[in-house]
Amino acid sequence: MVEFIRRNVERVLEEIARAAEVSGRSSEDVRLVGVSKFHPLERMKAAEDTGLFAFGESRVQEARNKWEQWEGEKKLPWHLIGHLQRNKVRHALEMFDCLHSLDSLRLARELERQCSEASRSFPVLLEVNLAQEQAKYGFSEAELPQVAEIILEECPSLVLEGLMVMAPFDAGEKETRRIFASLRNLREDLNSRFSLNLRELSMGMSADYPWAVMEGSTLVRVGTAIFGNRE
Repeated sequence: MVEFIRRNVERVLEEIARAAEVSGRSSEDVRLVGVSKFHPLERMKAAEDTGLFAFGESRVQEARNKWEQWEGEKKLPWHLIGHLQRNKVRHALEMFDCLHSLDSLRLARELERQCSEASRSFPVLLEVNLAQEQAKYGFSEAELPQVAEIILEECPSLVLEGLMVMAPFDAGEKETRRIFASLRNLREDLNSRFSLNLRELSMGMSADYPWAVMEGSTLVRVGTAIFGNRE
């Protein structure tokens, strides 16, 4: 299992490097998040020393079960990349080092309340639903500037680091790259509008991460291409 995952990570990192070179970027600007949701703890353990930047989990309860069963030191950060319910915030803050998917002001205010009570800060990315898919969470492009302004003013414990998007699963290269480029442009607009230095773009999964890298992704979220098919 360790060798299987090691070879997969090497392959993905090589693809990232090629995509970065094509677009005139350094591969060092792109970090690989291994999406371990629905994969057993043993596969996560096997991936710890393979070159991943972090583990990505989508469900707080599943992650909590793994967290409690983990033996020994946790060598990698854990990132929450799925929808976070407000009643799970306390548990999420105990385990995760970053939230990619901040998708509502109500969630932002609950995170702020609990972080403030604990006298801690917490890195977040704003999830944007650029494809306007009803089944997906996230802010619309139009409301993003106002949302960012409110969070900057009302949530000092939240460290706004960038944006996150998911392209539709059935989109082709042209549409997928358009969505990724749009997210990059939105980040630059926020940086200019609010004098920020947002550097993170969480975009790209197993089926489209090379395109994401070409369009500026700094965090690619890859699961199947690393861990194999989910059980």
